[in-house]
Amino acid sequence: MERVNTTTNEGRDSLVEFRRVKKTYDGEHLVVKNLDLNIERGEFLTLLGPSGSGKTTCLMMLAGFEFPTGGEILLEGRSLNKVPPHKRDIGMVFQNYALFPHMTVAQNVAYPLQVRKIDSNVRADKVRRALDMVQMAKFADRYPAQLSGGQQQRIALARALVFDPKLVLMDEPLGALDKQLRERMQLELKDLHQRLGVTFVYVTHDQSEALTMSDRVAVFEHGIIQQLAAVDRLYEFPENQFVAGFIGDNNRFQGIVESVAGDSCRLRMADGSVLSGVNANALPAGNAAVGCIRPERIQLLSLNTPSDNAIRVTVSSLIYFGDHVRVRCALPNQDDCFVKLTLNDPVLPGLSERAQVKLGIDSAHLRVFI
Repeated sequence: MERVNTTTNEGRDSLVEFRRVKKTYDGEHLVVKNLDLNIERGEFLTLLGPSGSGKTTCLMMLAGFEFPTGGEILLEGRSLNKVPPHKRDIGMVFQNYALFPHMTVAQNVAYPLQVRKIDSNVRADKVRRALDMVQMAKFADRYPAQLSGGQQQRIALARALVFDPKLVLMDEPLGALDKQLRERMQLELKDLHQRLGVTFVYVTHDQSEALTMSDRVAVFEHGIIQQLAAVDRLYEFPENQFVAGFIGDNNRFQGIVESVAGDSCRLRMADGSVLSGVNANALPAGNAAVGCIRPERIQLLSLNTPSDNAIRVTVSSLIYFGDHVRVRCALPNQDDCFVKLTLNDPVLPGLSERAQVKLGIDSAHLRVFI
């Protein structure tokens, strides 16, 4: 059954609306499929997905660099379908920053105001204010080549904010930065959003980046939003196997639905083990299914520890991650399973490779999907 590509928010203050939006480049294959999406005023919404999933195409249509093949995009109730990019009152930050190398920092930031024919005195004041926002006022007379990647990213953001847009779009703006700087900039962007209250729409394929910064995340695959939710709900309550596997780490147990009781079910695996979990897709008994659970939601137990929702496994390896240890476990006719243990977990000191242990599965967090 085809998934309905609808993510509306009844009763919310919507700034942007996608109404049954479609996009094709070759006239045959839809990159975006009948998308209904409301973007709330003042939120930080991230469009997340693998390459080719449609997230960047949605951003480009909202910016005006691409136009829908069908459907309509509205900003504050006004159709954008025939409005050129410079008349949309939307700021844009690109992955490569797109700064003019022959212009100083101040001239780069002033450019959107110049295009809009803002008076020079007002322009100078707005540029100073925008540079102060991103803590770059002292670099006003430098050229982009004299700045680090993180500094260039701040200038690109100041340029997007300088004309007080209703909406700021960002296309993987941190992708070119090293890990440490990228993580620092994530926190700075989140803080800036909270201070300004401007609506941010952010595109990335980095799951941790999406979870760190966003109010809500829309997970794309094959031109369809698989799930749109607040970050905690998206992580803890994925609606399908794709979202469970794409957001964070995930373990998978394959089997058959043995029985159903309300919202719960029992999953029987090939070796005869049975696990209870949440019947997320309302599957009937007899259906092939996959149980998904996060590594931190599994307990490692000794074989003699009583547990009513556990399976026996063999420890394959222990991998030290600094703040935790990841335990790799082998079980019959299944993919390897990973368990995340804190460094003070009481089971850790006596644990070794080839040890026989049990996985204690939290049934409230084992989600069973088709």
